[in-house]
Formats: sequence, C-alpha cells, structure tokens
Amino acid sequence: METKTAITALGALAQATRLDSFRLLVRHEPAGLAAGEIARLLDVPQNTMSAHLAILARAGLVRSERRSRSIVYRADLDGLRALTLFLVKDCCAGKPELCAPLIAELTPCC
Repeated sequence: METKTAITALGALAQATRLDSFRLLVRHEPAGLAAGEIARLLDVPQNTMSAHLAILARAGLVRSERRSRSIVYRADLDGLRALTLFLVKDCCAGKPELCAPLIAELTPCC
C-alpha cells in the first residue's frame, strides 16, 4: 500500500459515523448489511449514511453489491489487511519478539 492510499483510508475512518459503520460491517462479515439497516442501527439518516459509505468505498474499506432492491455493504477485509500491514510493516525495528503481543491480540479475533 502506498502512503497516499493509507492516508485516504485513515482519513475515511477519522470520523465517528464512518468508523462505527466500518466496525459494524466487520462484525457482520461475511453477510454484510443493507445500507438502510446500517443507517437504522446507527441512527443516522439514510442519505447521510450513503455519503459516509461512499467515502469508505472510495477509500477501499467497503464494497457494495446490489441484491434485489437493496445495496448490501461489506467490509473489504483485503483493504483492512493492507492498511494494517502498512501500519505495522516496520514494527519493532526488526525485533519480532517486540511485536508478539500485538500479534497475540489480533490472532483470537480472526
């Protein structure tokens, strides 16, 4: 991942509703959620939620697909993985034992 792409993704997550939306979608993998359901669960107007989801999509953090009359959004786990790796790529100055606690924290969730 390039620095500019990482900045775009981090910027997209640097807003409360977008961060909440992304975390909600991560919890609902792999099925995803319809845009209206995301708006309802987060108590956000649908048109506002659409704008937030568009920003997350442009940042490579969510994907959408049409299912009948709904648009279902899913977290883009490849985008999340790339961003996470970008952030920790040079972790601990080449001393993997220092990164072990971070890896241990991530392992149970996946």
